[in-house]
Amino acid sequence: MLPRMLPTLRRDSAQIVRRASSNASKKEALILTSDQNRVRTAIMNDPKRLNGWTEPMLLALKETFENAAADSDVDVLILSGAGKYYCAGVNLSGVLRPMHPQALHDLIYARNKAVFDQFLQFPKPVIAAINGPAIGASVTTATLCDALLVAEAASLSTPFARLGVPPEGCSSVHFAALLGSEAAAQRILGAEGWAPTASEAVDSGLARGPVVSPPEELLPAAQCLAEKWITNGRLHRSLPLPPAAGPRGGADGALGAEDLARAARLLEEYARVNERESRDLARAFLGPAFLAGQRDFLKSKGKNGNSAFFSALLAMRPMWSKLLSEDADILRYQRK
Repeated sequence: MLPRMLPTLRRDSAQIVRRASSNASKKEALILTSDQNRVRTAIMNDPKRLNGWTEPMLLALKETFENAAADSDVDVLILSGAGKYYCAGVNLSGVLRPMHPQALHDLIYARNKAVFDQFLQFPKPVIAAINGPAIGASVTTATLCDALLVAEAASLSTPFARLGVPPEGCSSVHFAALLGSEAAAQRILGAEGWAPTASEAVDSGLARGPVVSPPEELLPAAQCLAEKWITNGRLHRSLPLPPAAGPRGGADGALGAEDLARAARLLEEYARVNERESRDLARAFLGPAFLAGQRDFLKSKGKNGNSAFFSALLAMRPMWSKLLSEDADILRYQRK
C-alpha cells in the first residue's frame, strides 16, 4: 500500500508548471515537467498525436534529458505520457523526406542511434511510467530504463517484423535477457507480434510489478519508488536484471562496486549493440520490404496518397538505390 502521503503526490497536467521548452509562444509545451523531493517528472504532452515522436517531440525529449542530467537538484527522472497513450512511437513521416538517398540513410542512422544513446548515456536513474499503449521505440527505450511501471491500460507493441525492419533499441539482445530466452523475445520481435498487456508485461519480466491500479496512482507509485531509491542511495544508472537475477530494475538499494562495474560493462556493450542495430535499421528503411510494408499499411488505413508515395519509391528503387553506398543498400549488403 502506498504511504499516507500518496494523495499529495497525485498531480495532473494543470499542476505541472515547469516547461521543458524555452519556446515563449502560447502553444503548450510538448514536455511538461515538475520537481518534487529531487525527482523530476516529465510528461510527453501531445495527446492529439498520441505523444508520437515527431521531430519537435524528439528535440523536446533531448532538451529534457540534458536539463535533468545537468541539474544537481535532480536525482531521478520519471517519464510518462499525457492522455490515453504513453507514446505511439516514431513518426515516420517526419523522417522520410525528399533528399539524396545516401544523405537520408545517414540521417536515419544518426537519429536512431542518438535516441537510444540518450537513454543509455543518461547518468541518473530513469523510471518509465507507462500509462497506456506504447509502440515501437517508446517500448524499447522504456525497457532500457531502470524500472518500467505499468498502469492497467498499458500495452507494449514492437511491430518491427510487420514493418519490415530489424529490432532496435538494443532489443535484439536486451529482450532475450529480460524474458529469459531468445524464443520468448521472438514472440514480441518476430512475426507473431505479441503485444503484452500490463499484466502480461509484469508476468513476463518486461515490467516491474504490480500493475498499478487505479491509473491515477501510476505517477505517485513512480514517485514513491524514486524517493525510495534516493533514500537508499541508489543514484546510478543500472540496466534491468534478468528475472532470474532479481526483480525488474534490480535491487532498490545502493549499488555495490560489483554491481556498478557490471552496469558500466553492460551499458558499454549496449552502446555497441545500438550502433549495429542503427546501421541495420537505416539499411532496412530504404529497403524493398519496408517500402512495401508501408505502402500496404497506409493503403489499409485509407491513406491512399501516402500509400502512393511509398509505391512510387518502391517502383523507382532500382534507379535511386544506385546512389547508395554498398554498405547502405540492403540488397547489395546482403550479397557481400
